[in-house]
Amino acid sequence: MRFLGEMGVLSLGSQLKAISDQLYAMADAAYAQSGIPLQGRWFPVLRLLHDRGPTTVGEIAAAVGQTHSAISQLTNRLVREGWVSTSSDAGDRRTRRLALTTQAETMLREAKPIWRAMQEALEQRVRAAGLDGQRTLDGLALVARPGLAEEVSDRQQRYRRQSVRIVPFRPELRDHFYRLNAAWLERYFELEPGDVEVLTDPERTILDRGGAVFFALLEDAPVGTCGLMPAGAGEYELTKMAVDPSAQGLGIGRALMEAATAEFERLGGSVLFLETNTRLQTAIRLYETSGFEHQPAIRPGSHYSRANVYMIWRGRDAGAEQR
Repeated sequence: MRFLGEMGVLSLGSQLKAISDQLYAMADAAYAQSGIPLQGRWFPVLRLLHDRGPTTVGEIAAAVGQTHSAISQLTNRLVREGWVSTSSDAGDRRTRRLALTTQAETMLREAKPIWRAMQEALEQRVRAAGLDGQRTLDGLALVARPGLAEEVSDRQQRYRRQSVRIVPFRPELRDHFYRLNAAWLERYFELEPGDVEVLTDPERTILDRGGAVFFALLEDAPVGTCGLMPAGAGEYELTKMAVDPSAQGLGIGRALMEAATAEFERLGGSVLFLETNTRLQTAIRLYETSGFEHQPAIRPGSHYSRANVYMIWRGRDAGAEQR
């Protein structure tokens, strides 16, 4: 789940789904080893019927926090497989009441030692991870409480009203060139001596040599940056591109890229290249769709120990073909 983890809470649902699938697989394996034809995904419904007796689909859905449709589909399967029986509700003949079959009662008695072993093993792992199991679950339930979609929509509309501006280097923005890039590099790698030299003195290393530095401002806050650094006669390196994680997803990286390539063309450059690392797949995809093409080997004389990808810009049309 490394890729999901890199996205943080944005992929929370996907990460929880992956964890859930792993736990279900563990339960299924435990049941199979004991010769019990039970599946982990059936546990909430069967355990509820075991503890509470005959219950309707709607009552089950409310109790376990799943949709009526999902519980209906699951209970239909359990009926077909002989785990659950149905009968009409005495108060409303249109409503079905579900109950465990004799076969299910027998199987669940055999499963109880497995449940106890699972509980003890899981509690031990939760303690080893330094977690308070119930508090963690309660907290996640609060995160997913109703109204989240509306909150996301409100924030989205607010972001759309905010304007992103790309501006050239200004002395008062110098510290943000270092801040944004250092945070980005230290998240995945480490600052190398060459990084520190460029980031602490962009005037000498980039601007005075005929290059350019750009900043992305969200309203007036610097949230992204990149540099166009001369590397030889007509040759430029797209370098030190970084976007604050809190502002990702707003097209800031692409806007910075377009500003840098436009400046490269204005300067009459002949070669525009970049170096990166295969770990940064999202960034690489941005480069590809912006017109950069992979080269068969790393750049000779590369200044970065982390670099294992070398790309050269072939123009806007090349990027448009990949979108």
